[in-house]
Parts: sequence; C-alpha cells; structure tokens
Amino acid sequence: MRLHTTSLEMLSLLDGLGTMRAVAAALHMSPSAVSAQLAVLEAETHTELLRRTGRRVQLTPAGRTLARHARIILDQVKAAEADLQGRSGQPTGPVRLAAFSSAIRTVVLPLAARLRETHPRIDLEVAELDPQASHPALRRGDYDIIVAADFIDGSMPLHPDVHTIPLLTDAIVLVLPQPQAASDVPADLADFAEAAWSIDMPGTYLSNLVTSTCRQAGFEPVVAGRFASYELLLAHVEAGLSVSLLPELAVDRRYHVATRPLRRPLTRHVYAAVRSRSTLTTASQVVLQDLRRHSTTPSPRPQRIPAGDSPA
Repeated sequence: MRLHTTSLEMLSLLDGLGTMRAVAAALHMSPSAVSAQLAVLEAETHTELLRRTGRRVQLTPAGRTLARHARIILDQVKAAEADLQGRSGQPTGPVRLAAFSSAIRTVVLPLAARLRETHPRIDLEVAELDPQASHPALRRGDYDIIVAADFIDGSMPLHPDVHTIPLLTDAIVLVLPQPQAASDVPADLADFAEAAWSIDMPGTYLSNLVTSTCRQAGFEPVVAGRFASYELLLAHVEAGLSVSLLPELAVDRRYHVATRPLRRPLTRHVYAAVRSRSTLTTASQVVLQDLRRHSTTPSPRPQRIPAGDSPA
C-alpha cells in the first residue's frame, strides 16, 4: 500500500468541509476529479472510506481515522519542507494564524511587527476568524495556529485533536461614555437598569451575555442599538447614546469611552491552539513561543484619551 499526499489532503478536507463540492472549490478542481481521486484511495487501501447516500457523501469510521492520520502526515511533510528551506539556521516559511478581531488588534499585530524585526524570513499570514469557526478550520488544516477565547458559560467544547496553550485572562467590563469617568470602583449593574444599552446582533454570544447578565442583576436591558461591529458599538457608547458590556480586549483605546470592572466579576480566557498530534514547523514554534512570552499578563485597562485625539 502506498499513500499519496494529494489524496490524503482531499480526505482531510472532506472530513472538515463535509462535501465534495467544497473540497473541489478549495483545491480548484472539479467535484468529479476529487471523487475519482478518493475512489483510487479506497482501492489502494482496500478499505471503504466513504459512504454514499444519494448525492451525499459521508466518511466511514475508517475514513475518519485515516483523515486524522492524514493531517498528521501532511503536517510532517510541511515541517520537513520548511526545515529544508531553512538550512541557513534561520526559521523560514509560512505560518498561517487565525484569531478573533480584538486579539488581532492587541496580540497578533504586535506579534507580526516583532517577527518582522527578529525573524524576517517567517511569512506570517493572519486571518480574522471567530472562535466558533477557527476551531474547525484548525482541525482541517486551514491554519497552523489559532488564537481563541472560551465562552464564560463554558459552552465552547474542545476537540481531542486540539491542544490549547493559555495566553491571558480578559475581564468583562462595563463600558460608559467618557463624561462618566473611568473608575476602579466595581459597578453594580442594577444602577444601570434605566440606561439604554448597545449590544450585538440577536443570538450572538455578546448579545446573550449582556441580556443574561442584566437579568441576573434584576432588570431587562433597554436596547438602543444592535451592532455586529465592536467599532460601531463603541462609537454608539462614545456618543452618549448607550452603555454596554465588552471583553476588555475589545475596548479600542482610540474611542472616548470609560470602563469599570463589575461587582460580580466575569472573565474569559484567551488561548492559542494547535493540532494536538501535529508536528509544528520551526517557524510555527517561534510564533507560538512569542505569543506565550508576550501574552502572559492581563491586558491593560483603557486610558482616557485627550479630547483632541479621534479614533482612526
């Protein structure tokens, strides 16, 4: 039996993406060509890897097992190629990293700037991805490293194929218009029962967080604005039109807002994650080490900004 990396990549993608059409689009091939390659893989392994039901295709238990091995094999091949390219002794090659928006701004962009100075031969490719989407993308091999955050209610399950590395804690804070100056005195949300609130779109994590936290404080928040963008939400608060709750990392210091900790503290944990049984390239190891070295302390509280400065 001889396994070919092209077929293994297709099987791994099918495990992650779910359809032949999606695999074909990812590889810029036709669905029929992908199907033919996987049929050859089945013949070569003498194993039923796919179960076809009408126009749908599902991996058999054997197919899922081989897909997990395929990701490990493909990672090992990538590591070998990177090591050969980096024979000068300098870490070399691409590293694909996905993170949620506020982590990109506060953690990943400073990382990229440091790498440009210390390891110019590492090509860091950064993508914005919500934690719910980044985990499946990591498992199917779209990214080498992700930066994600757990849900405070514990609803984000971790897959056994994913290994996590703690980076920092991120407190949930009350966000207020700038005239209400920042204070270290914990806020009692019941004091804001009559305030107008800005939150995320219905059904999202932040929307549910604000609603449930306010209800625990004894009131139903009066929603004055719903925004999918943290920037628009912060602009709404800055204009004096609302208050809100946000993770501290999401409070962009360019906006004229104040923050206060909560009397009943809420904290989320930010972490990096890699595939648990994969072999990281030297370049990926450097990126991961840098993340750990510079992200071990909580993010600083936003400070007041002079009135002459405006958000960019």
